[in-house]
Amino acid sequence: MLPVKKISRTRTRTRRAHQALKAVNYSVCQKCNNAKLPHAACDKCGYVNPGLTLELNKEE
Repeated sequence: MLPVKKISRTRTRTRRAHQALKAVNYSVCQKCNNAKLPHAACDKCGYVNPGLTLELNKEE
């Protein structure tokens, strides 16, 4: 069975308006000022919070 009327572009785009990708929240590392994900260790220096710093293995 075929649709009776064509669905307009506005109606289609309005329905899909909430499906857009959202930007990722980044925070700044307090030690090296590098961008990192919140509640995660820094990729450069391993800093998490004042009482905890992870040791990263540097591959050379």
